[in-house]
Amino acid sequence: MNTIMPVRAAGAATLRDKLKSLPFYLLPHHAISRVVHAAARWRAPWWKNALTGWFIRRYDVDLSEALEPDPRAYPNFNAFFTRALRPDARPLPPNPEVVVSPADGTISAIGDIDGDTIVQAKGRAFTVRELLGGDETLASRFHGGRFATIYLSPADYHRVHMPASGRLKEMIHVPGRLFGVAAFSVRAVDRLFARNERMIAVFDTTYGPMAVIMVGAINVASIETVWAGEITPPRGRRIRRWFYHGNEARSFQRGDEIGRFNLGSTVIVLFGPGQIAWLPELLAEQKVRMGQALGHHEARSDSKVVPLEPYLRNRSQSQ
Repeated sequence: MNTIMPVRAAGAATLRDKLKSLPFYLLPHHAISRVVHAAARWRAPWWKNALTGWFIRRYDVDLSEALEPDPRAYPNFNAFFTRALRPDARPLPPNPEVVVSPADGTISAIGDIDGDTIVQAKGRAFTVRELLGGDETLASRFHGGRFATIYLSPADYHRVHMPASGRLKEMIHVPGRLFGVAAFSVRAVDRLFARNERMIAVFDTTYGPMAVIMVGAINVASIETVWAGEITPPRGRRIRRWFYHGNEARSFQRGDEIGRFNLGSTVIVLFGPGQIAWLPELLAEQKVRMGQALGHHEARSDSKVVPLEPYLRNRSQSQ
């Protein structure tokens, strides 16, 4: 049975939202992010301790779950910001069929992909093809599927984990703008997540294809993966692709770390049609934690799980 789940998303933009978003159209997004990249890595004790202390007070950061609870022990602010948690801090549901949140954050939108359309907020949407860098063949794997968009605030834990077990098949870096991704921007900026710079990781799972998209934003100095290191910067205007075959196609278990934001942003998860059912109690603007149950496997008698391997082999040979 393919359960229909209405999209839960943020409301329409207010005049205040639109006014607050206007400066982002004029700001030099990448120049600002390069400055932040350098500042967050400066190791001078007086600088990194002052910045870390201010940040903890400003965002009421709880370090009780951190693997290293002493903020002065981190070599720079970025190391503090991307700090690891204790192994017992985010227990996973015992049922392996449960799909979990990839990150700590707030649900921005969750529900069905309407054909090829993903809802961003009331009155705003973008297509799967736009989100995935214009690749219609890859996008078609997710038409009619499910999506979840999770916003990571500055106070949240900023490592990204696997929602379900899978095998890495492709990574795509799509250059773009770096609009802010706070709630007012999501409501006010059209096609926000399809315009911002992003890293797309495509996996084969027992449920079919899964994509985890890490979306950049202003002040997000870089996006990093555990298999390729820092993806941004460097920056450019050309879409870059990496294909993984054989031993290069690394396997990850549900809950494994796959990447991190060096300052916060948004994660979008896509599944193909008829494979995942989100929990009906999930709502827009609801807080979630990494490892928290978001949904479960929903096999349909008329659905076929189509592996990504033939598609990816053809795509890599054509590059």
